[in-house]
Amino acid sequence: MKLVFVLSALSAGLCLAQPPVDEILKRVADNQEKAAEARKTVVYRQDTFVRLLRTNGKMSREEKRQYTVTPDAKGTDKKLDKFEGRYERGGKILTYDKPKFQYKDTDIDGDLIEDLTDDMINDKKSRDGISKDLFPLTKDEQAHYTFKLEGTRKVGTVEAYRVSFEPKKEDASRCWAGEVLVHPEEFQPMMVTTKLSMKIPRAVKILFGIDIKQLGFSVSYRKVDDGLWFPATYGTEFGLKVLFGYKRNITMSLKNDDFRRTRAESSIAFEESK
Repeated sequence: MKLVFVLSALSAGLCLAQPPVDEILKRVADNQEKAAEARKTVVYRQDTFVRLLRTNGKMSREEKRQYTVTPDAKGTDKKLDKFEGRYERGGKILTYDKPKFQYKDTDIDGDLIEDLTDDMINDKKSRDGISKDLFPLTKDEQAHYTFKLEGTRKVGTVEAYRVSFEPKKEDASRCWAGEVLVHPEEFQPMMVTTKLSMKIPRAVKILFGIDIKQLGFSVSYRKVDDGLWFPATYGTEFGLKVLFGYKRNITMSLKNDDFRRTRAESSIAFEESK
């Protein structure tokens, strides 16, 4: 009985030690503003990978890109350093070495892979290439969501705050629900996962023949310098089907690395989260 009492007291103490979710969110939003300012001085390497698979699991098309990302007045400027493209045709795997390559007049794979790259990992108004409306971290984005503190989850060596979110019922401008894991001392996001919070209306499926399955995103953050956390990895995987029989399973990933201050000669090495 004593053991049960002690464990219950400890559990209650841990729950009481957690700050209110509003306080967590405010500090996260404040840190996002500071991070956006700090990222103005950071140059880094970005590797992206997009793959389109047929329903039989075989590769239809894929592209690997490597960029040098430099801050500018409004967002970032990305210089393409390396490019590798592959596609399947007639049972053979062929290669190409430039973006926007098309091997036939109506190249749906080519158009889709270019659009996905531009829309999802090339947001030029963002300091990290990821659209801010995918993840409710800033003050403006948080206003569109409701949040709930779900407890904690072990991430590395820390017990991160686990906060779930979903769009406000009266707000039709946002469509993502998910979870953010927040560092308990620095109040920086460590990981965010999302999923589509609504189903595609049946009328849209019938009229336009569009169906998307299991669409969601995940991003992990790492501390790269004092007060500076950066998206380290980002990815998504989903299925797409359209009216005329076109079906693809799509995988996308992004990795940021080799961080350097624009006003310093030395590189910034990743620090392990504490």
